[in-house]
Amino acid sequence: MRPADGPVARWAAAGVLMAAAAYGLAAGLPAYWVFLAMSAVISGVLLQSLGVVAGQAGMVSLCQMAFAAIGAWTTAQLNVWGVPGGLYVWLPLAGLAAVPFGLLIGLPALRLRGVHLAIVTLGFAATVDVVMAANSFPGVSQGVVVSRPAGLTSDRQFFLFCCGVFALVAVALAVVRRTRLGASWRALKESERATAAAGTSVPGAKLSAFAVSAFIAGVSGALLAGQLAMVVSRNFDPGQSLVAYAVAVMAGAHHAEGALVGGALGVLVSELLRRFGVPQQWANVVFAVGAVQAMTQGSGMSDGLRAALRSRRARRARRARRSRGSGAGPDVPAAAAAPELPAPGPDGRPPALRIEGVSVRYGQVVAVDGVGLTVLAGEVHGLVGPNGAGKSSLVDAISGFVPAGGGLVEVGGVAVAGARGGTAVHRRARAGLRRTFQQDRVPVGLSVREYLRFAARRALSDAELAEGLAGLVAAAPGDPIAALDVGSRRLLEVAGTLLARPAVAVLDEPAAGLGHAESERLGAWLRRVPARYGAAVLLIEHDLDLVRAACTGVTVLDFGRVIAQGPPAEVFAEPGVLRAYLGQEPAA
Repeated sequence: MRPADGPVARWAAAGVLMAAAAYGLAAGLPAYWVFLAMSAVISGVLLQSLGVVAGQAGMVSLCQMAFAAIGAWTTAQLNVWGVPGGLYVWLPLAGLAAVPFGLLIGLPALRLRGVHLAIVTLGFAATVDVVMAANSFPGVSQGVVVSRPAGLTSDRQFFLFCCGVFALVAVALAVVRRTRLGASWRALKESERATAAAGTSVPGAKLSAFAVSAFIAGVSGALLAGQLAMVVSRNFDPGQSLVAYAVAVMAGAHHAEGALVGGALGVLVSELLRRFGVPQQWANVVFAVGAVQAMTQGSGMSDGLRAALRSRRARRARRARRSRGSGAGPDVPAAAAAPELPAPGPDGRPPALRIEGVSVRYGQVVAVDGVGLTVLAGEVHGLVGPNGAGKSSLVDAISGFVPAGGGLVEVGGVAVAGARGGTAVHRRARAGLRRTFQQDRVPVGLSVREYLRFAARRALSDAELAEGLAGLVAAAPGDPIAALDVGSRRLLEVAGTLLARPAVAVLDEPAAGLGHAESERLGAWLRRVPARYGAAVLLIEHDLDLVRAACTGVTVLDFGRVIAQGPPAEVFAEPGVLRAYLGQEPAA
C-alpha cells in the first residue's frame, strides 16, 4: 500500500462506519430519540461553522445563531414563494444568504480581536434578534409550515439527510484544510504578523473564515427550519451563541468528530437535566466549565482524542520496528548533512536589498535614524548592535510593519517603500522579501509538510521538503509541529522562508536558544544558502561567532545609526564598535 493510501483508507472506513451507524440509529431508535439525534446533528453542523472561525482562525464569534437565523428566515421565505427544488435547493441558498452578513461582521475583525471582537459579534447577534422578533418569520402569521420534499417527509428520513449534510460539510472542510486557505486560517490563529510575512493577506484570510463560517451556520439554520417546520425568533436567542461557542471550545469543533460530540453533548446534557427536573440553565454552567478546562489545557476533546490515536500509532510503529530487529527511530538524522555547494560568487553583483534613509520614530523617540545598507545578491550580510540599537525596528520598517519614514527600500531593484509610502507586508513578501521573527510564531496546528508548503507558497514534494530540512531541522515532513521543541520550530521557520526562494531573506536571531555546536552547524548551513536557494541573507544576530562564520559583510547599529560597515574582521576591530557593542575601550 502506498503511504498516501493509509489516511484515505482510514477515512473511507470511518465513512462506512458512520453511514452504518446513522442508518442503525434511524431504524432502531424511537421517534423521540430520532428527533433528539436530529437536533444533535444540526447542532454539529452549527459547531462546524464555529470550528472554522474560532477553532482554526482563532477569532471570537458570538453571532453564529444570528447567521443560522438568517438561513432559517431565507428558507421560510423560499418556502412561501414556492421556489422549486425544496430543501435540496433551499439549503445552499440559505447558506449564501448568510455570507454577506458574515463578510459584514468580518470587517471589524480586520482591526479588532479578543474581547472587543466578541462584543461586536454579540451586538450583531442581539441586533438580528431584535429585527427577527419585530418582524415574524415568513409564513408564521399565515400558518404556512416549511415543507419537506419527497424522500424527506419522515423524521427518520430527514435525520439521514441531516447526517449527509454534516458529512458533506465535514469532507469539504477537510479538503479546504489541506489547501493554502486552510493553512492560512491556522497560521492566522498563531500570528497575524507571521501570516502576513509569509505572503498571505491577513484581511483576506479573516474575511474568508467569516464567510465560510456564515455559510455553514446558514445551512444549519435551514436544517432547523426543516426540522421544526415553523421557526420563531426565540429559536435563535443570542445567548445560545455564547453556549455554542463554549461547546465548540470544549469539544474542539475544528475537527468533525469534535463538532459531532459537541452537538451530542448539547442535546444529552439538556435531556438529562430535564429528566431530573434540574433547570436548563445549569447546562450552560457545565459547558462553561468544560470550555475553561479546554482553554486551560490548550486543547479540546477532539484534540485529546487525536493525540491519543497518534501516540497509539507511534507505539505500534516502534513495536513493528523492534519486531523487524531495528530500534531506529524515524528516518531523520539528528544532524543531517546538507550537500556541499560552491561558495557565493565574487563582488560586482546587483543588490538584492537596498535601503536608504530609513527612519522609525515612536512619538519623540527616534529608534532608527536615516539608516542605509545594501545586501548584494548571493551575499550573507550581518546586522548587529547592542540591545536597543534599533535592529528590530529597522527590520519591521524593511518588511512593512512600520512606516519607513520616507526612506527607500528596494528588493531586486523594485521599490517597495519610498517617498510615496510602501506596499503591504504580504505584497513585499510576494515580491521577494521574506523574514523570520525573534519569537516563535510557527503555527503548531500544522504538520511540517503543511507549514513548509504554506511558507513556500508552492507545491513541494516530500523529497524537496526533506532536502530543505537537511542539516537544519531534525524532523520529517509528516511530523506535527506541536511535537517539535521551540528551537526546532524557529529553524523550521528559517527553512520555510528559504524554500520560498526569495530575493532576500531577513533572519532575525535564528540562533537564539541554540548550543555552541548547533550554532556552528547553522553558520555552515547559512554560508551555503545563496548557492543553494539563490537568496541573499540579512542576518540579525547577537552571536558574533556565528556572524563571523556566516557573513561576508556586516553593518553595526548603535542608537539607531550605522556606526560601521564592512568585512566582519575589520568591523569588529574598530574602536567605535568595541566601545558601543562590546563595551570595551580600544587598547592603547
